[in-house]
Amino acid sequence: MSVSHELLDVVDADDNVIAVKTRGEIHARGLMHRAVHILVFNSRGELFLQKRSMSKDEQPGKWDSSAAGHVDSGEDYLSCARREIEEELGIVADQPFERLFKLPATSLTGNEHCLVYRYHCDGPMVLHPHEIDDGQWVSPAEMDRRIDADDQSLTEAVVLIWKNYRELHPETA
Repeated sequence: MSVSHELLDVVDADDNVIAVKTRGEIHARGLMHRAVHILVFNSRGELFLQKRSMSKDEQPGKWDSSAAGHVDSGEDYLSCARREIEEELGIVADQPFERLFKLPATSLTGNEHCLVYRYHCDGPMVLHPHEIDDGQWVSPAEMDRRIDADDQSLTEAVVLIWKNYRELHPETA
């Protein structure tokens, strides 16, 4: 099944499932749906950023959260986070994910209700070649600088996620 034909749950403003549609139709019509973002930190407190593949249909070539993806129809957020971290980074999760916060569906999130998790891992990582062109570890201070400088190489979603993260965790990564 092609990416645009993946089945996703359409949700309302309160994140209740109201229909099932293809990803292509959901995006074309701007319907609300679900996604996860995972912030992977290493033992030095650095955040792993992925550079989205140039073949991506949305924000190709931009730096994004460590791993992210749509929640499939009938899937829960945590199962999606486990699937995405393994698909995109080759990490078989052997420790718990820490639920950080949930962002409501808005234009900044691509009409996605986004549940954001934190995961700790030093690697190794195997980047999915069709999803990710590159990856890098950045310190929280470097991430703050990039956002303060309005770095256009970052996705809107990762900027919003990082700002929310720093409000909750101003002291550390």
